[in-house]
Amino acid sequence: MRFADRFAGLCAAVVRILPFGLSRVVAPSFLGFAVINGCTFGVDLLLLTLFRSGLGLPLWLAISLSYALAFGLSFVLNRALNFRSHAPVGRQAVLYAVAVVINYAAFLLGVGTGLSSLGVQYHLSRIIAGACEGVFMYSVMRWVVFVKREDPVSA
Repeated sequence: MRFADRFAGLCAAVVRILPFGLSRVVAPSFLGFAVINGCTFGVDLLLLTLFRSGLGLPLWLAISLSYALAFGLSFVLNRALNFRSHAPVGRQAVLYAVAVVINYAAFLLGVGTGLSSLGVQYHLSRIIAGACEGVFMYSVMRWVVFVKREDPVSA
């Protein structure tokens, strides 16, 4: 059994045993997204700290670099493990890139940098922005980027 199949099976098994009726409303792909993006968010924060505090880069550049690297990793892992897509990668990559740009402008720069400029510590502002972007990106990945398209019926 492939690792992607085991990952999906584990997510489905965990969702089946969620309490309080959550198993009826939480999709296994949401749990998979949360696990993958929780890890890549950790990578993002680690890189942000390295770029900002370690290398002394300007905040906008540190956020941008860490964000781009973490989201590239997220795309690869979600495509392979969570959504297990075999569709051509080109279209998906373009849709994902558009979503990332929108996400970047609205949540990272808008919310993250905005809160930081209001005096919120940059790690905390990034965590708040991350919660907003999580909802947006899961929705886009599930219903736009990795949507399963029906094969055309041949006559």
